Amino acid sequence: MSKMSEFLNPYHRFYGEFTPENLMFDANLQEFAHRVGIISALEKGGKMSPKESFEQIESLWQKLKLSKHQLGIGNSRS
Repeated sequence: MSKMSEFLNPYHRFYGEFTPENLMFDANLQEFAHRVGIISALEKGGKMSPKESFEQIESLWQKLKLSKHQLGIGNSRS
């Protein structure tokens, strides 16, 4: 990965309890945080309305919640 790509798409190594589900959710969470940062910057810079930025962040949040549910993160397993 090039330095510019690393700057524009910063991802950090996973330090939690390793399971494929946890690793996937961590990647989804990092993507969510990255995209929220971009949306926030666009709104602050006047390139996006507060309403539009809220709607986009709300949509991203719903997708993150869905991925958490689909991956079974936080569910008690016997």
